[in-house]
Amino acid sequence: MWFFVYRQKPVLEKPILVFQVRVFVAQVYLVFTTNSFPWSTTFVLLPISAGCLIFFFPHKGNKIIRWYTISICILELLLMTYAFSYYFQLDDPLIQLVEDYKWIDFLDFDWRLGIDGLSLGPILLTGFITTLATLAARPVTRDSRLFHFLMLAMYSGQIGLFASQDLLLFFIMWELELIPVYLLLSMWGGKKRLYSATKFILYTAGSSIFLLMAALGLALYAFNEPTFNFEKSANQSYPVSLEILFYIGFLVAFAVKSPIIPFHTWLPDTHGEAHYSTCMLLAGILLKMGAYGLIRINMELLPHAHSLFSPWLVIVGAIQIIYAALTSSGQRNLKKRIAYSSVSHMGFIIIGICSISDMGLNGAVLQIISHGFIGAALFFLAGTSYDRIHLVYLDEMGGMATLMPKIFTMFSVLSLASLALPGMSGFVAELIVFLGIITGQKYLLMPKILITFVMAVGMILTPIYLLSMLRQMFYGYKLFDAANSYFFDSGPREFFVSICLLLPVIGIGLFPDFVFSLAVEKVSAILSNYFNR
Repeated sequence: MWFFVYRQKPVLEKPILVFQVRVFVAQVYLVFTTNSFPWSTTFVLLPISAGCLIFFFPHKGNKIIRWYTISICILELLLMTYAFSYYFQLDDPLIQLVEDYKWIDFLDFDWRLGIDGLSLGPILLTGFITTLATLAARPVTRDSRLFHFLMLAMYSGQIGLFASQDLLLFFIMWELELIPVYLLLSMWGGKKRLYSATKFILYTAGSSIFLLMAALGLALYAFNEPTFNFEKSANQSYPVSLEILFYIGFLVAFAVKSPIIPFHTWLPDTHGEAHYSTCMLLAGILLKMGAYGLIRINMELLPHAHSLFSPWLVIVGAIQIIYAALTSSGQRNLKKRIAYSSVSHMGFIIIGICSISDMGLNGAVLQIISHGFIGAALFFLAGTSYDRIHLVYLDEMGGMATLMPKIFTMFSVLSLASLALPGMSGFVAELIVFLGIITGQKYLLMPKILITFVMAVGMILTPIYLLSMLRQMFYGYKLFDAANSYFFDSGPREFFVSICLLLPVIGIGLFPDFVFSLAVEKVSAILSNYFNR
């Protein structure tokens, strides 16, 4: 009898177990298919939380650590794509996927996250570039655990900044990504890495003081209780003199990060010494944080001061295009030449933001995305070239086209994209900025003609330094000893990364409406309420 009972017990428990599993699966399904799931918090915390587990991996398990990090980046990107496809309404200019959790009641400081059309593009760009940068970092084998943890920590900081709806949280995320960049530069950089890392942290951390002071002033003014809430600050009016002070504080911080001349000198040194996977993150994402801050805070929260400063910033942007293009032409170091090219292209973003026109601001947003892909691609190709010839000075190169035809082809195509070849994303972005400054109602006819002329001169100078770079690298005689060098063309991994960066450049150039659709409603909302607060 007891044998019969023993044989029947599993049979009785099996339906219960199956029922419990089905209930659990149904609960998980409901969580992931409803808006109640904390998507924004997941995007911010997943990379750094998963990164902490890396330190439990074997010290010499470089391959395992590398594939684990790449898997986390891909998972994050897939989750973002899924959430934005099903739960984000592109025609809604309001903040979506909002999460608000109490943190410090005394300061009204909340874990307040949300995503709108303005932050959607940079967030997707961050996921895409970080995934490819992690794949590009395969040659890094020294202290692999720390390196990949820092990559994931940067990932969280950048996503957190673009999703922040709280000024103090914005500042924390702004600071969070500085430490990983400093360590990545000082530990895996070139010969002058300590000098470059010190210069980077002095510029960026020093400018962060202005960001903190301006954020505190904005939070403490005109409220019975201090608040860092973006939404409340956006509905608050300030005396013009006070608004100007706040604007200057934020402007200094964002001008260093963008960079805007004369706060740009840290950038060429940093790019010149950093590992190319770090350069991809710097050029593709880090610089765009400054431009994003100008739109999100200076333009949206402080419109009167922005209206006063815009004419001067347009002049600075035009000067920056010419100055950086001329300086780039004189650079012998390949990565520094590309770095000054980035500074020049940031001038178009500044002009687009300060045009105070629908077309100009949309062009600036498009240029942020476009240059993120192009800048990351050029630094990646510069790094892969260095891996083969171990030369950084252009006058020591030459004749590489026949030895590395794939790298030559990709370098040529992406350089043409950088100089705004029609059919590429750079052409569409710069054209829209042109039209924005010309058709805008903010400026008189003669200033618009002068600014447009200067921008056109900058576009003429861009092919000079980029085509000269290609000529020195790939054409002419071999200026180095090829017999003692180990040459091999782009491998599958490197070719895959290059193609992944090239396809969006071509896709946006041919179908820019996709990027415009992300932010067009938010841009219209910013400009429609610009002078009506």
